[in-house]
Amino acid sequence: MSGHAAATPPFPPGGGACLDANATEPIRPEARAAALAAMDLPGNPSAVHAAGREARRMLEAARTTIAGRFGAAPAGVVFTSGATEANALAIHGLGAAGGRRLLVGATEHPSVLRAVGPAAVPLPVLADGRLDLAALEARLAEPGAPPALLLADEPTGNLDRATGAQVMELLFALRERHGTTLLLITHDPALAARCGRRVRIEDGRIVADEGVAAAGAVPPQDRVVPA
Repeated sequence: MSGHAAATPPFPPGGGACLDANATEPIRPEARAAALAAMDLPGNPSAVHAAGREARRMLEAARTTIAGRFGAAPAGVVFTSGATEANALAIHGLGAAGGRRLLVGATEHPSVLRAVGPAAVPLPVLADGRLDLAALEARLAEPGAPPALLLADEPTGNLDRATGAQVMELLFALRERHGTTLLLITHDPALAARCGRRVRIEDGRIVADEGVAAAGAVPPQDRVVPA
């Protein structure tokens, strides 16, 4: 493949405005250019010949660039074929295959439901699609199997203005009760102040890491990442 000079076709076809970014959206020109440049390389990045080494160089350069945006090590960046594979990789990495108890919303994407397997505990939702908080609290507080790690993302999902305060108080209470580590991603300085360790990220990079627990804050193993 060579000589790709065509402009990105209009989306949606025929013009108009694309208001559905749930599964796809128009590709950025620079992303299109990078993809076409990679397709022009005939080498297998696992090969040792010149073409393979050039393909490997491009692959590792992309890995390093992405890692830099997140303040991570390049070795921690894993490329997948898409979100379905990525979901499966993340869930199995959490221990779904090793018998760890997983709670999953009943309305999750099929790729998540398949990855967690039949042993996962489904959490019901209300008629308006919000998570049933009473069911969540009952599952998290079950004796004999307290949660070791709680993940919460305040800007999305059920942590909205209507239910966010209830969910956050529930998570903090469970942390106190079971000594659970709470990893919270939030834009709210008030929530951040309640955590003993605060990592601030701007433009994909870690700009501050306040690791000393303030008086009255939750224990320092808890971490908050204000956006």
